[in-house]
Amino acid sequence: MKANHIKTAGWRDIWQVVAPYWRSEEKWQAWGLLAVIIILSLAIVYLSVLFNQWNRVFYDALQTKNFPMFKSQLFKFTWLALLYILLSIYKIYLTQGLQMHWRRWMTRQYMEKWLSHHVYYHTEQQQTVDNPDQRIAEDLNALTNGTLSLTLGLLSSVVTFVTFISILWSVSGPLSFVFSGHHVTIRGYMVWFAILYAGVGSLIIWKVGRPLVSLGFMQEKFEANFCFGLIRIRENNDAIALYQGEPREVIQLDDRFTSIKDNWWSIMRVGRRLNVASKFYEQFAIIFPILVAAPRYFSGAIQLGTLMQINSAFGQIQNSLSWFIDAFTQLANWKACINRLVGFNAAVDRHSSQNTPIERARDPLQALSLQALTLNIPDGRTLFAPVTASIAPGERVLVAGPSGCGKSTLLRAIAGIWPYGSGGISLQEDRKLLFLPQRSYLPISTLKGALCYPDTPDHFTEAQMHEVLVQCRLKHLLPRLNHEANWGHWLSPGEQQRLAFARALLLKPEILFLDEATSALDDENAQLMYRLLIDTLPHITLVSVAHRNSVARYHTRCWRFTRHDNDEKAQWQLSALPPTLAENA
Repeated sequence: MKANHIKTAGWRDIWQVVAPYWRSEEKWQAWGLLAVIIILSLAIVYLSVLFNQWNRVFYDALQTKNFPMFKSQLFKFTWLALLYILLSIYKIYLTQGLQMHWRRWMTRQYMEKWLSHHVYYHTEQQQTVDNPDQRIAEDLNALTNGTLSLTLGLLSSVVTFVTFISILWSVSGPLSFVFSGHHVTIRGYMVWFAILYAGVGSLIIWKVGRPLVSLGFMQEKFEANFCFGLIRIRENNDAIALYQGEPREVIQLDDRFTSIKDNWWSIMRVGRRLNVASKFYEQFAIIFPILVAAPRYFSGAIQLGTLMQINSAFGQIQNSLSWFIDAFTQLANWKACINRLVGFNAAVDRHSSQNTPIERARDPLQALSLQALTLNIPDGRTLFAPVTASIAPGERVLVAGPSGCGKSTLLRAIAGIWPYGSGGISLQEDRKLLFLPQRSYLPISTLKGALCYPDTPDHFTEAQMHEVLVQCRLKHLLPRLNHEANWGHWLSPGEQQRLAFARALLLKPEILFLDEATSALDDENAQLMYRLLIDTLPHITLVSVAHRNSVARYHTRCWRFTRHDNDEKAQWQLSALPPTLAENA
């Protein structure tokens, strides 16, 4: 599937993901916080310089047994350490604050992009994005955290390198030796050894750990698939229990976890090789500067304090040059995260800018009109032949026909979420619409919130809510109006559909579309719901898809799908029957 393709992000892609926040309406706050954090980082580097100088004086005092100087340096170390702790704490605190501001802004932007233009619906239908919930919830967190951590770490390393290279150059002195009869002198030789040591180490780490980028990408995907499988069991617990499908679910979950396990073992093997290289590099770096500087110390060219200062400066330069080595695992995870977000953005932008051949317009007279409308399924096959029809305000139309002929698809096209087809759809302007699908959506909220969705409870009185619940035979739910629950699991399918009708009575739409909205109800309750709609909202324009003949009497016309044998491209034809034939549909 398309969603399985790993898009490798280039520098332009990375910039398009990272940059928007820093140009947004919050840019001054963001840049201000970043400036303070950078100042704190530079101050910490300056303290490292003071610690380096302290090393030379302190160890010289030890070597010369200068007790007054020893006590003075202990006091100096105390206030340097306290200042270092204070600056480090506030640097971390402000960095975390900036990360949350950035994550909040990006989360809002990504949610709006995903939920606008029905992108969430189209990406799920076409499977162009795997686990979009994970990308919004987890990848944006990893992006903001990783970008700040890596960027500030790189900045600190560069400043540390520039600062300490002059110190190491001056204190290490020259190294002289004879090679092939020639007298050779290397000035600031410790600097060259530090660069060589870090360069070789970085090259080895990159070669060994490069596969972690793609492996990390796949691990996140496999983890999300496994988590989604567990959530699906919670969502469908009743059906699985009735089918006694637990053994099948165990097999499917085990298959998904096997993918996690196999990929994890691959990560472990690469990680083992990476740890061998990095740990060897870290441990040898402890003794390497002492070994290189030892000849000059034992020759008496430098004192113990200078040796310790060389060791400290070498360590600072080696650490700054080892930024790539220390951050490689985080870099690999960050790059995998960027790749996923770039893929997400590409899919969202593609669907947002997708032009549908179905023209949409406003009609001043008709509640709904179709102009030579033809609908296709995503693979390109035509669903039904071109149809031209209209519905006047106040009419009630039943859409009938065999399963699979395109009844629900027609309603999706009218709602604007089915882009496959041609022709035109016009709806009467300034009319309030409401669609009730077969499986009504009930948000996790109070029962008030579920009843009023997509509106909010503050637009209605409790008396109005009580009235529609009683009318729809849901009086037993009145004590739970203020209770918060997952009502999609707590209520039976019949209760959910009656709650949907109560929602319609409360919201009072002018044009109402029902897609098998009474399929879970018995005949008596199904007819009661239709009578309530017509009696309470006598001027409503109604378009409903239903298989039950008993509800046909509540409609004035019928659109019926019949098999179309004259056209090989279109399997079905939609015919508008006169009002007298509606009950016989």
